[in-house]
Order: sequence, then structure tokens, then C-alpha cells
Amino acid sequence: MKFDEGWVKFFAQEIGKGYFSKTAGSIQVLRNEGTSIYPPEGMIFEAFKLTPFESVKVVIVGLDPYSEEGQADGLAFSVPTKVPIPPPLQNIYKELSNTFGIPVPKDGNLSGWASSGILLLNSVLTVEKGRPKAHKGRGWEELTDNCIKYISDNKDRVIFCLWGAEAQSKAILIDKKKHMILKTSHPGPLSVNQGFAGCGHFVHINEATKLWEK
Repeated sequence: MKFDEGWVKFFAQEIGKGYFSKTAGSIQVLRNEGTSIYPPEGMIFEAFKLTPFESVKVVIVGLDPYSEEGQADGLAFSVPTKVPIPPPLQNIYKELSNTFGIPVPKDGNLSGWASSGILLLNSVLTVEKGRPKAHKGRGWEELTDNCIKYISDNKDRVIFCLWGAEAQSKAILIDKKKHMILKTSHPGPLSVNQGFAGCGHFVHINEATKLWEK
């Protein structure tokens, strides 16, 4: 794994903990047994590779990777270029379009967001083919919870977007005096109209980042 210094420090403290080797080992056993696991092995930590710790301005917390072949790329809500855009990302794009009056993007690859300082962090980093949430409770949550707290403790003025009940449960890990927390429903089809549509989060993100950069 190749990360910048900030993430190296984070992973150095996590790798030595029992849960990390247990989780990584259990996933490798499944792969060795022939279970189809997404994203590919080399992309599990893609979010950390593409968004250096020092660059983190926004954290968007997802659930787990998409579970169909070719969709998961290691970034929450993102899919590789030329892959059909899944409904949650379609709704995110619609909110962006309605907010700023811009065309709805036709490419679901969010690597550009990641490289601009938006950490696209799934709570669970792997999934099995056709089985959403298959790896919930396997240990990834401890890593990503610790990541959120590490960001909160070691950075200032980060915007955390917590979309959906599971993501909102992470709020207790964040220092509200230092950071901005934005909460609403998940952008998935079943919950998009329970708060996400029209939430205005992208306006808040733009205004806060402009203010904090002065």
C-alpha cells in the first residue's frame, strides 16, 4: 500500500491491532476459496490512495461497495468510466444539477472528486458479488470509524457528509467544534425523498470551503 505520510501514520497504528489482520485475513480466505469479492484486491484502499490526508476537505461516508461485477472501484458511490451510473449516484448528480443548474454528468467515475480533496469513504470496504452488506460486521467498520476519528482529531475545518442512518451514527466520532457535519437521508431510491433531494448540502460545502480558504 502506497499512501502519503498522513495515511501512513494512520495505517501504522491500525495494522498492529488484532481486528485488522483478522479482517484482512478473512477476506483473503474467501478470495482463495473462489468467492467473488469487490472491489478488486488492489483497489480496496483506493480512497486513501487518491485523497492524500493533507488534502482532505470533505468526507462523504457511504455504506459498502456496489455488489455487481465491474461496479466497485474503491470509492464510495463511484463506478468506473463507461459503467452505467447506479441510482444512488444518479440522485447525487440530480441534486448537484438542481442546485447549480449544471448538466447531469454522464460519467460515474468520481476519481476527480477524490483527487480534489473529497474522501469517498465506505464504512465497509468489501462486498460479495450479488450480496449487499455481506461483509457488514467483519471488522472494516472499526477501521473506518477510527479513520473518521483520526481525521477529526488531526485536522481542522473538514466537512463530513453523513447520508443515511448508518452514516449519521458516525457523528459521535467527530469534533463538532472543529468541523461541519451535514446530515440527511441516503441518496438511494428508497430514501432520496426523505431529505436528500433538495438538502442543499453542496451549497453548504461550497460556501464553507470558500470561507475557510480565505
